[in-house]
Amino acid sequence: MEKELLERGPVLDEKGRPIPGYSRRSTLVYDRKAIKAPPWRIKEWDFYQISNDRLCLQFTIGHAAYAGQVSLMLFDIVKGEKLLDLNKILVLPFGSLHMPENAEEDNTLTYDKGGIFMRFETRKDGRVLTCRWGDMEASIRLERKNPDSLVINLPFNEYAHAFYYNHKINCMTAEGFVKNADKEWRFEKDSSFGILDWGRGVWPFHNEWYWSNGTGCLNGEIFGFNLGCGFGNTDTASENILFYKGKSHKLGKVDFTLGKEYLDPWHLTDKEGRLDLTLTPMYDRTTRIKLLWVNNCCHQMFGTFTGKAILDDGTTLQINNIISFAEHAVNNW
Repeated sequence: MEKELLERGPVLDEKGRPIPGYSRRSTLVYDRKAIKAPPWRIKEWDFYQISNDRLCLQFTIGHAAYAGQVSLMLFDIVKGEKLLDLNKILVLPFGSLHMPENAEEDNTLTYDKGGIFMRFETRKDGRVLTCRWGDMEASIRLERKNPDSLVINLPFNEYAHAFYYNHKINCMTAEGFVKNADKEWRFEKDSSFGILDWGRGVWPFHNEWYWSNGTGCLNGEIFGFNLGCGFGNTDTASENILFYKGKSHKLGKVDFTLGKEYLDPWHLTDKEGRLDLTLTPMYDRTTRIKLLWVNNCCHQMFGTFTGKAILDDGTTLQINNIISFAEHAVNNW
């Protein structure tokens, strides 16, 4: 059975080992100084994604200690076309990015160097993402519509001091713009949604995962999900959860079944028969990073989700053409 962490406590015990489980809030306290692994093994990132039925905008500030990244990407899901691709690789950043230690408390994360300005502000249930990079300017406001989220703290079988502390927040409405030279793209609040993928941890050099996250409108209500597998020891917690009408509904383990090609349909099912989704991909947003020891590749597949999901009370939701993504990542970092 999965373990829900309901009482406040540390992410790591006094020996630097993770206290495994999941929660729906920032119940555990992340303390970078409590990590017992070498400093070059620490990984931290804040990743935001804003999307509607056509456009997807992504912001990243993060590091793997010996290499880091600040990036902004905008692309057209329907056309399968990159509109903006701005990326700065940071060599040996270690702790210089000053990443926040909590995903929900008020904080400001800023990168301001070499003509690149990117800032993530968190204030109560709202967030403001700002970026100025050459001729490009972006400003997005996010507002949480569900008090619950998904937080996991996972160990790894490879060694005792490895852990993955991750907080994913979706069901956020989004509004704002991106401007570049004489072009402008807008995200309207009634049709745009945002997610936060906030990760901290130490894990083995080689790793692989599957992840899917989405938010959309269903029967006039906001519906969302977070699904994943393949990463860490999930005996005590998985990252699989549904959101509907402001409430969360926890799922158990989920399988991702792929065809021969990434653009073939994906099938996502759980072990208890509460989830059966098919992703029909439209666009393969592939990213590859090679720098020093880093060698990462991720296929993030955008398309339509159709199928069913069953809530805790037995209510069956029929999912019809919600546009979102599922990804497969293989990393050495």
